[in-house]
Amino acid sequence: MSAAFDTLFLGAEIVNHDGRAPRDLALKDGKIAAIGDLRNAKAAEVIDAKGLTILPGVIDTQVHFREPGLTHKEDLESGSRAAVLGGVTGVFEMPNTNPNTVSRETLAAKVAAGHHRMHCDFAFFVGGTAENIEEIPELEKLPGAAGIKVFIGSSTGNLLVEDDENLAKILKRITRRASFHCEDEMRLRSRMDLRVPNDPSSHPVWRDAEAALLATKRLTTLARRLGKRVHVLHVSAGNEMEYLATQKDVASVEVTPHHLTLFAPDCYERLGTYAQMNPPVRDIEHQKLLWWGVNQGVADILGSDHAPHTHEEKHHAYPASHSGMTGVQTLVPCMLDHVNAGRLTLERFVDMTSHGPARLFNIAAKGRIAVGYDADLTIVDMKRRETITNKWIASKPGWTPYDGVSVMGWPVGTFVRGKKVMWQGELTGPSSGEAIRFADALQPEG
Repeated sequence: MSAAFDTLFLGAEIVNHDGRAPRDLALKDGKIAAIGDLRNAKAAEVIDAKGLTILPGVIDTQVHFREPGLTHKEDLESGSRAAVLGGVTGVFEMPNTNPNTVSRETLAAKVAAGHHRMHCDFAFFVGGTAENIEEIPELEKLPGAAGIKVFIGSSTGNLLVEDDENLAKILKRITRRASFHCEDEMRLRSRMDLRVPNDPSSHPVWRDAEAALLATKRLTTLARRLGKRVHVLHVSAGNEMEYLATQKDVASVEVTPHHLTLFAPDCYERLGTYAQMNPPVRDIEHQKLLWWGVNQGVADILGSDHAPHTHEEKHHAYPASHSGMTGVQTLVPCMLDHVNAGRLTLERFVDMTSHGPARLFNIAAKGRIAVGYDADLTIVDMKRRETITNKWIASKPGWTPYDGVSVMGWPVGTFVRGKKVMWQGELTGPSSGEAIRFADALQPEG
């Protein structure tokens, strides 16, 4: 082949639509240009990739980067830096900032703030509220919008939509798949006296599995009645996963690394409030059913629910302590460790972090290693053993619940639209993140 490429990887194991096999890979003008035996090809940069595995770029479809208004916890630059250091090439960021992302103006401000300042590509969810229902058909298709996100429970201000009347009004107006935090707010309020002061292990007692199941049942009942597609975020309860197995025609399912890795009461005994999340980390029996959902194909995608808080905020006495933990940087190594332990295959990991997000959200030209697609690559060493440490974490609070945990499988390179943005733990170029495009919301050129 006489064509000159920008970047050429030789001797890598590549996971794509053809499965998992040794192949060479060429990039040109930010796109995948060729796959196969390319030993005789020429390129500006040739990378000996023997012993490495190249995956389609990992897309984390649930992060909280806290900008604007809460930037003491995180901002778009620091959160995206953590993402690419962990092998993540694209993120969907959540609307519970200050101000909330609920209008054309607040979305446009975020897109402008992220453009060539974030290190990875990005999209932003727009919060669906009782106040912006009429604008939802426009908002969900604006440039940079990942779609509509609704908090059925566990939010503040006007982002909380706890009643079926307004939930139905929002669903009637969506055309894209919308995403939902499913905890029944009425049940949570009725059980607040179950919180035990200074005891974060009471968190999953208060926010019990029934609260998650009730909200999910309400959502899927409305979605079925109205003929809409919904996405249930961070499924945490075994009975909720079993129920969702009967709802696959209307509902897609996200699981998180922390719900698949941590379990009660162990995590609360070791980590205290640093294990506090909404919805909570539950006991091992719930976790077993989450893994059943992964292995049976009920769960569609993995999202980190990266939700950083400072040490000071986590050190408040429960229940005043803040719920949330860092996760975008540890998603890949934690899940590769599960792959090496035999809990899921590498192909299934790729399906849940690349193919799945692209399929569910109709992402344009991402999520596969195929000619013509964006050259987004997560490059990993499946045999490399490393210990995750707080020092490694680039997120502003500088902590992880996995501090001191040894894992097998490590991200060594991140390419975004053909640009090498991370290699062997170091940022390698200026930030160049751009808004992700969606096939059902493409904008006219010119």
